[in-house]
Amino acid sequence: MNIVLLGPPGAGKGTQSERLQKSRGLTQLSTGDMLRQEVASGSELGREAKDIMEAGRLVPDELVVRIVSERLGRGDLANGFILDGFPRTIDQARALDALLKQKGIALDGVLEIRVDDDLLTCLLYTSPSPRD
Repeated sequence: MNIVLLGPPGAGKGTQSERLQKSRGLTQLSTGDMLRQEVASGSELGREAKDIMEAGRLVPDELVVRIVSERLGRGDLANGFILDGFPRTIDQARALDALLKQKGIALDGVLEIRVDDDLLTCLLYTSPSPRD
């Protein structure tokens, strides 16, 4: 099973990904984690991302798509995957569609988690800080 989880930051995508990972044996593919892993590995993609991130800029879609493409090319996704945090934009969605078609990978579903903006804002400003 291959799925995409969509939703705003704080909506619970990571939590639901973990649950699906445990219950279905899927591999969670978080773009943030993939970026950090590439940087830590010292790969060419990681060095490109590191330079951009250290300059305080957003990693461009083209580079994120290359990182996702590389990750989807590894042989450890036999049980399927959950894309968590990708795609975030229409351009990324189009790139993902083309990438999956190129690799012969089908999506089984796209799940959108919707949370009221006021609730997310309330949770953001009322959650205890890690130091509390």
